[in-house]
Amino acid sequence: MAEQADLIFHGGDIVTVAEGPAPEAVAVKDGLIVFVGGLDEAVDGWRGPRTRLRDLAGRALLPGFVDAHGHLGGIGLQATIADLLAAPDGDVADLATLKEKLQAWAEGPVGRDSDWIIGFGYDDAMLAEGVHPTRDDLDEVSLSRPVLAIHQSFHLGAVNSLGLERLGYGAATPDPEGGVIRRRELAVPPSYGEPDGVLEEKAFNPASELAMAGLPEAALLALFIEGAESAARFGFTTVQEGGTSPANLKALRDTAAAVPFKIDVVAYVKADLLADAPEDDPVGASREYVDGVRAAGVKLVLDGSPQGRTAWLTEPYLTPPAGLPDDYRGYPAIEDDSTVLKQVGTAYARGWQVLAHVNGDAAIDQFLKAVEGATELTGPADRRTVAIHAQTARRDQVREFARLGVIPSFFSMHTYYWGDWYRGTVLGEERAATISPARWALDEGLAYTSHHDAPVALPNSIAILSSQVTRRSRTEGVVVGPEQCVDALDAVRAITVNAARQYFEEDRKGTIEVGKLADLVILSASPLAVDPEEIKDITVVETIKAGRTVHPAPAGALRATALPDTPRAPEWGCSC
Repeated sequence: MAEQADLIFHGGDIVTVAEGPAPEAVAVKDGLIVFVGGLDEAVDGWRGPRTRLRDLAGRALLPGFVDAHGHLGGIGLQATIADLLAAPDGDVADLATLKEKLQAWAEGPVGRDSDWIIGFGYDDAMLAEGVHPTRDDLDEVSLSRPVLAIHQSFHLGAVNSLGLERLGYGAATPDPEGGVIRRRELAVPPSYGEPDGVLEEKAFNPASELAMAGLPEAALLALFIEGAESAARFGFTTVQEGGTSPANLKALRDTAAAVPFKIDVVAYVKADLLADAPEDDPVGASREYVDGVRAAGVKLVLDGSPQGRTAWLTEPYLTPPAGLPDDYRGYPAIEDDSTVLKQVGTAYARGWQVLAHVNGDAAIDQFLKAVEGATELTGPADRRTVAIHAQTARRDQVREFARLGVIPSFFSMHTYYWGDWYRGTVLGEERAATISPARWALDEGLAYTSHHDAPVALPNSIAILSSQVTRRSRTEGVVVGPEQCVDALDAVRAITVNAARQYFEEDRKGTIEVGKLADLVILSASPLAVDPEEIKDITVVETIKAGRTVHPAPAGALRATALPDTPRAPEWGCSC
C-alpha cells in the first residue's frame, strides 16, 4: 500500500463534471481528492486500516455546489423573521394569512424582543387579492409597533402607519432618487400625496435597515451561522455574501474568527459605500480564505426587480403598476452614467472583482457601457466581471457579454416562480420567453452561472437545476421559452465548475479531479440520469466540505448559538 485514504466513495453515479468516462470510485485524503478511477485500483492503492469505504448505494456523487450569487445573512434572516412565502415554500395565499403570520411572529421568542414586527417573502402575484399589503392592512397587525412586510424580491415592502412615522415619510416627502413612495391619492401641489405604505427600492431600503437594526442582538449575531447551515443543507460548499457594508464585512470576519465557517464564504461590498473610503483597500480583497471567509470585490445595484416592476427596461411593461402611464419602463438606481463608470473604474484600478445587479435591459446597457469605458481607462485583464440576474438580456447584449468578458449569472428560478406573472403582467409572451437566456449564452461560448439569490428564493440547488432544464412555471405549468432550455449537464456546470471559475477558484473547486478540494455533495439520484421533469424530486443526502461532512451535522455535534465578543452587525441589509 502506497498511501492510505480517509474515504473511498463507490457504488453510485459519480458525476465529475470533467472530461473523461465516469469513474467507479473517488478517494479522499486530508481534505483533497487523491484518486478518481476504478474501484479495484482505488482499494489496492488507497485502502488502509483507517480508510472508510462509503457505498453510495446507487446514489450520486457530484462536486459541491458553488453559490454564484446569494446573501448569506439573508438566508439566516429568512429563517429568523416571519415567513410570508407562498406555496410551495410557504403557505401565505392571501392578506389575512399574511397578517396572521406577522402577529404570530410578534408573539414568538424573537419577535417579542424585536423593535419592529418583520416578515419576509410575500408575493402580490400569488396573493388572492393580487395587491401589496398597505399601511391600513398592517395597522391591523399593530398600532403600537412598527410593522414591515418585505416583498419576495427584497426590492419593495410595506409598512404600517407607525412605520411611516418612524421613517419620516408623509405627504410632504418627495420620492428619493432611485425609489418610489407609493401614494393613496394623486398629488395636489405642494403635497406629493399621502403614502399608502408601499415602498420601492431606495424608499424601501431605510425601512429594511431600521427594522433589521431593531432585531435582538442574539438574532443578528446568529444570521451568518444560520445562513451557512441552511446553505449546507442544500449541498452548497461555497456561498456568497453578495452586497454588504464595510461594517458588516468586519462582523462577518469577526464571526468567522469566533466560530470558523464550515463552508467557504465569498463577500462583496456595496460599491456606493466605498466612494469616500479613506483606506487604500477598504475591501481587503484576496483569493485566500481566513477562517472560511474572503472578500473578493464590490457589488453595484443598477436597477430593481422585474417581478416588482421596478427593473429598468428599454420597452414598456406589459401592464404598468396602478396609476402609472402605459409607457412606464421602470427606472435606474443610478441615473448618472458617469457615477457607474467611476464605480466600475475604481474597482478595476484596485483589482476588485465587480458584480452588478442588472435585471432590466436598460440597466444592462448602462453597465456594459461602464465596463467598456473602465476597460479603456485601465486596460484589459482577466477580471471576470459578473452581470447578476440579467433577466431581460437581449441577444445583442449576450454577444456583448462575450466580447467584453462579462459572465452572466442568471436567476433561472424566475422561470418557475414568476414565469406566469412575466407572461401575463410584466413582459408578455414574447419577451417572457427569453428571460434568463441560458441557451443564448451557450451559443456565444459563455460559461454562464445560475444562482438562487436567497433570501429571494430558498437556497435550493435542486430548484436551480430543474428550472434551467425544464423552465416550467409554478402556477400554470407552462414551459417558459423552451428554446432557452439547457441539458442537465450544462445546468450542473452552472453551479459547479462555472461558478468556481467565476470566483477564480476552478483550480481547486467545481469538478471531481485529483488535487482538488474534496468539496462534494451526495444526491438521491443523478440529475443526468433521471427524466428532466423528475429533477425537482431529487434530494440532497449529504454535503461534504474538504472531506468532512457538514450536512447532516455529525451525531453529537453542538450547534453554535452564542458568539462571545463578536460585534453586532449594525447596518445589515440586502441588495438582492
